[in-house]
Amino acid sequence: MLTERFTQAVDYAREAHASQTRKGTSIPYIAHLLGVASLVLDHGGDEDQAIAALLHDVVEDQGSHHEALIRNQFGERVADIVKACTDGTQEGKAAASTPEEKRRDWERRKRTYLAHLEHADDDALLVSGCDKLHNARAIVGDLRDPEIGAAVFERFTGKRDGTLWYYRELARIFSARGVACAAALAQAAENMRA
Repeated sequence: MLTERFTQAVDYAREAHASQTRKGTSIPYIAHLLGVASLVLDHGGDEDQAIAALLHDVVEDQGSHHEALIRNQFGERVADIVKACTDGTQEGKAAASTPEEKRRDWERRKRTYLAHLEHADDDALLVSGCDKLHNARAIVGDLRDPEIGAAVFERFTGKRDGTLWYYRELARIFSARGVACAAALAQAAENMRA
């Protein structure tokens, strides 16, 4: 059962991402976080994993100072999952200023994150897998929208080829590791190519 801690995590995520929207949309970012938490619960995750799903992008998007706050308020396990799902910090990403630097930084972070997933613990794998599944489904939905279509890839630093490569690799790793949402992610990654 979910407790007051889950409600506190929803509030924390809502406040931390208050001014943020999904890339290229006007959708409040909290919609993604709630979607990932829902997928975690759908795939057998517990409350700590669902809380980590709500908070998985806080350090990456809002700053590294949140790691200690999350650890203090939600505990070691939640903070460790959030840390394991973070491929970079807001401060680190901001250091790349030109498009070329951003592309190199993106590729380095993604390759490092993929290598990390090969050995990450099961707690983090479920949350990460559900995050990637939610993102992949959003991309597929935009690809099928006649007003967006293939232009969806322009939102991403990796553009079309880099994004397809990344999701193909994610699907491979999550499948090999036996993550509960792996088949759904593999299908979504395949649908991105269509």
